[in-house]
Amino acid sequence: MIKRTTLTYAFNILLCIFLLVAAPICAQEPPKKEIDINLFIQNLLPDASEDSDYADLSESLFQLYAEPLDINRATRDELAALLLLSENQLNAFFAYREKLGPLLSLYELQAVPEFDLETIYRLLPFVTVQSHAVSLTESLKNPSQHFLMIRSGKLLEKQKGFLSADSASNAPARYAGNPLYGYLKYRNSRAGAYSYGVTMEKDAGELAWNWQGERQIYGADFTSLHAQIMNQGKIKNLIIGDYQMQAGQGLIFGAGFSLGKGADVIGSAYRSTLGLKPYTSVLEANFFRGAAVTFAGNPNFEITGFYSNAKRDATTNVSANGSNAEIASSLPITGYHRTISEREKHNNFTEQNIGAHLLHKLRSRAGQIGLTFLNTTYSLKLQKRTALYNQYEFAGKQNLTIGFHGDYRWQSLHFFGEAARSKSSGIGAVGGLVAAFGKKLDFSLLARHYDRNFHSFYGNAFSESARSVNETGGYAGLRFMPSRRWQFSGFYDYFKFPWLKYLVDAPSKGFDYYLHVLWKPNKRFNAYALFHQKNKQRNPPADEETDIKLATTVRRTATFHLEYEKPLRFSLKTRLQCGNLAYLKISKSNGFTVLQDVSWHFPKVELSARVAYFKTDDYDSRQYVYEKDMLYAFSIPAYYDAGTRHYLMARYAFSKNMKLWLRWSQTRYANLDKISSGLNEIQGSKRSELKAQVMYQF
Repeated sequence: MIKRTTLTYAFNILLCIFLLVAAPICAQEPPKKEIDINLFIQNLLPDASEDSDYADLSESLFQLYAEPLDINRATRDELAALLLLSENQLNAFFAYREKLGPLLSLYELQAVPEFDLETIYRLLPFVTVQSHAVSLTESLKNPSQHFLMIRSGKLLEKQKGFLSADSASNAPARYAGNPLYGYLKYRNSRAGAYSYGVTMEKDAGELAWNWQGERQIYGADFTSLHAQIMNQGKIKNLIIGDYQMQAGQGLIFGAGFSLGKGADVIGSAYRSTLGLKPYTSVLEANFFRGAAVTFAGNPNFEITGFYSNAKRDATTNVSANGSNAEIASSLPITGYHRTISEREKHNNFTEQNIGAHLLHKLRSRAGQIGLTFLNTTYSLKLQKRTALYNQYEFAGKQNLTIGFHGDYRWQSLHFFGEAARSKSSGIGAVGGLVAAFGKKLDFSLLARHYDRNFHSFYGNAFSESARSVNETGGYAGLRFMPSRRWQFSGFYDYFKFPWLKYLVDAPSKGFDYYLHVLWKPNKRFNAYALFHQKNKQRNPPADEETDIKLATTVRRTATFHLEYEKPLRFSLKTRLQCGNLAYLKISKSNGFTVLQDVSWHFPKVELSARVAYFKTDDYDSRQYVYEKDMLYAFSIPAYYDAGTRHYLMARYAFSKNMKLWLRWSQTRYANLDKISSGLNEIQGSKRSELKAQVMYQF
């Protein structure tokens, strides 16, 4: 608990009285600033990579923005999940709220110790103050979010999959649908009360309409629906339809907003327990479909139970053991269903999940403990192909995972951890702490261990790999802010893999470190520089003759970024990024990109543009760079070979309720006469895309 003098509290009370008198004169609440969610993510993840799930992250962040938290009811985990407040600031806010009661206005945030104006400005878009409880009937009449959005687009150059059978292409298959991409989203909700909506998508090459109810294909290639009510008596949360679950440190339930290793070297170590949330993304895996409910019998205890019966994509074949039984050898998650073979796999496999989560909050409000349980049953036996690295992969039709998690805060230290066991007897465990040493220094530590036979299908715990399995490691993060203008941060992560992995034919190890310096002399200008290096072992390149069983790869990225903004007028961003991938003592590939972004704001129109030049030795040194895109869309393409990349996007507000986006982008390559491969192949040296989106807010 943060220590304060009586004089400090007296000052805060006097300030609150002044704010209550002054607020009605100015406004009940400060105006909510419109923010660029994609830019917000770019600042959290300035070093982009192909491993990060930006689409789901963008969706989660936009929901936090569209449905802000009631700051008087928000839990510590909910505010921590915003990754905007330090440990000291969280301690200060909850001590203030406990001492003085609910905030009467967001203006009162100025009275919270440790909160400066910059912190408040960053927090305002994601929080609100509910003056009184609103009934469900009244909420339905006054939604906080009610819109319909439609997006479509296509590549302007023709891919091989769309060429006619009598063309020069010899590909045996063709895409069944047209080259248009389609996306529709409808949402009606009020923060903390209810939500219902539908999301539909078809990728280029997929059929425009395909109804197969027995496979849960409802017209569009992918359809997601949900209906949710919240805070109705003892029912804290009830969802019917598609949903996700986040609890503990993500060993069993790891959905939602999590960054992994990134620019926030402190907050990314801890996972918040956020419970159930509707699934509104278009990623066609890693969600539940059925019903879920959370009961809160009292303020210190809640229990969540759910049932899910969902269809999944699967590659099926006959077992090789001579029984002629049908098995599933893999569960693809690409979401593409364009060719005959892809459509045969579409939702041909049933997955049933039954799960529960019990959460007890300590009466001291210093922490919480929880118990998680998930039982998964498949309609067919899952048996991955015979390979040595698959020896400890899950095999069978049923898996049970049970886990225990908790966290505890003592003064400026926050301890957390989780342990789980799967049916195979494999153990997963993660634990750590976040420490705040005054206003200027924050520190995080985390250790993890996941057995090679630990099987958790919906986990997303902190790890180097995409899954929490076959890994042991330790992480340390440090952030130092000597003044408001400067911030220095970095992390070091060591990891090892006790068993084989894909393209790694022996136990391996590596390390990862990251350095970031931010300079922000004023509100309009900021600059940052970062350096990231990752050392990992893997098989040597197939075309290289060497006696080395495992080669050490070193990937380095260095970035220098300048940004100047005149609010509501224009912004300029200049970026230089370079990097390489080296197989030590074997080969090395270098690459760089330099780009200029500019945005103009007019009363009804916003224009954004980029010009970029890139050059890489080959695909190994490709450069991933964030691009501004439409609402609910995210773009981080890979720049490789040599050439230019440019885009132009316009957003036009027809009225307060209706907005239109148009976006054109093009990549020109200097040394390529064809782009991509297989049915995605384009003849020529350029790739162009045109997209349009319209959004109507009721």
